[in-house]
Amino acid sequence: MESSSPPVPFPQLQAPVESTYRACTIPYRFPSDNPRKASPVEIQWIDLFLKSVPSFKQRAENDPTVPDAPAKAEKFAQRYTSILEEFKKNPESHGGPPDCILLCRLRELILRELGFNDIFKKVKDEENAKAMSLFEGVVRRNDEIEDNEKRAENLIRGILAGNIFDLGSAQLAEVFAKDGMSFLASCQNLLSRPWVIDDLDAFKNKWTKKSWEKAVIFVDNSGADIILGILPFARELLRCGTKVCVHVILAANDMPSINDVTYLELVEIINKLKDENGKLAGVDVSDLLVANSGNDLPVIDLSSVSPELAYMANDADLVVLEGMGRGIETNLYAQMKCDSIKVGMVKHPEVAQFLGGRLYDCVFKFNEA
Repeated sequence: MESSSPPVPFPQLQAPVESTYRACTIPYRFPSDNPRKASPVEIQWIDLFLKSVPSFKQRAENDPTVPDAPAKAEKFAQRYTSILEEFKKNPESHGGPPDCILLCRLRELILRELGFNDIFKKVKDEENAKAMSLFEGVVRRNDEIEDNEKRAENLIRGILAGNIFDLGSAQLAEVFAKDGMSFLASCQNLLSRPWVIDDLDAFKNKWTKKSWEKAVIFVDNSGADIILGILPFARELLRCGTKVCVHVILAANDMPSINDVTYLELVEIINKLKDENGKLAGVDVSDLLVANSGNDLPVIDLSSVSPELAYMANDADLVVLEGMGRGIETNLYAQMKCDSIKVGMVKHPEVAQFLGGRLYDCVFKFNEA
């Protein structure tokens, strides 16, 4: 579902959006900072984006869809590095001062201008195929857990374990290139609770007592994240017998960005996972819908979503923002009119430092309306 209509605010944000909503969680600067001098936090984050340039360049060099890919990849690296270095000298350049949304947007703009529309396509396809082969086993293990609260916790742990597949993190991109990642090992090796933000017990308590009419889930990465983390959770919300939720909308990116799943890719994944009766591992998913969020970045500004998503989400009573980009680096403190969950793994040391937690710590923030 695409639209040429201008973006609109997400309807479940507390109003007035202009004064109550700020997309970026971590303030890079304060009013007292010199506007013409980069703040220490700005420099820290610019350096983080600089560290990721080589892995993006390497992906771009190997993009078979772009003629002269190596030369264009080198241009990307030079241009983006130059902009990042200019921010250090003059934070007001290039539409600054910089925040995580602007730094991501400039990277994507340069890649797209050079013809790189989806440099992670090969690895996304490979990881989707691997994760699809494991899907039935993962949902079967979930279904075998009879205790509702324990099953809910297992599903949340699955979301967090799946969220490790994030090639926007330079460290994880390196680990992934070397060794790959095991979903089950990741589930077992999550950092011990209590996590840096840990409302899981409160959520489990509500899970057994409450039902929602419509959930909107903003999804993150391809591979294990969407297929072994989010889809089993969405399926459980719809599962006959429990009927925790009546309708589930998965909101995915309009355009490719890093290894995030797009809405068209997600439609294809779900169609491939359905059985001959149109069910997802035995569960009727006629009320599982995929929406184009209107977003084209690995972070999201909820004051600017597609009109289609806004229309579909108008009567939602549960909003889930999943992943570090959408649920931690942006929107962690976003106030909703309805119940909300922000869930993801902390994959940047800078985020861990801000939250006062550990690298690879987990965030599970549950707020009731």
